Amino acid sequence: MHDACPAACRRPRLLPTLLALAALVAAGAHAEMPAAAATPAEAAPIERVRVTTNLGSFVIKLETTRAPLTTANFLKYVQNGFYVGTIFHRVIANFVLQGGGYDDKFKLKESLAPVANESGNGLSNKRFSVGLARSDSPHSGNAQFYVNLTDNDDLDPTPLRWGYAVFGHVVDGLEVVEKIGRTPTGSLGPWPKDAPLEPVVIRSIEPLTASGAAIAPAPK
Repeated sequence: MHDACPAACRRPRLLPTLLALAALVAAGAHAEMPAAAATPAEAAPIERVRVTTNLGSFVIKLETTRAPLTTANFLKYVQNGFYVGTIFHRVIANFVLQGGGYDDKFKLKESLAPVANESGNGLSNKRFSVGLARSDSPHSGNAQFYVNLTDNDDLDPTPLRWGYAVFGHVVDGLEVVEKIGRTPTGSLGPWPKDAPLEPVVIRSIEPLTASGAAIAPAPK
């Protein structure tokens, strides 16, 4: 019975050889395959931004959980490069500095549709908090933002009126914010007062991770 050998055992080297060859081919193919690109789900979330001006830079920590609509709206402008070359057109000592809507020729840039007012999110207009500027209409905020130079509780909502939505806080570069807040102001362009006499220009707003690492812009 030991002489009865199936056809496979008369070719003892054939199967191992084929397996080895297949392994080499697979390894070569794997080595040549480019690394898979990160999917949107794997991309690092944008939790901070660095605002760079001609007077220095400061970092804003975004309140993505408490103000999801406002932060998403703000990041659309950031990622589209909307703020590059805009100015802080309004600076009021011991109150706010406001920018992100006008270029250095005092021309108002065309913005996206306004966003719903999230001033009821529990965040208060305390010193160094960042909010969405708007007109008297509560749901008119779009691109312009402001930084509180002091505690401005009067900008918070009450049971009788809407407030101004806070969506972030300056966590680094506080001295730069204070420097901008001290810039001399007066009548310039279309503004009868409170306009910096020397332009304060936003050169860039750069997305960052929670650790402060820069995030590469998405391909267009």
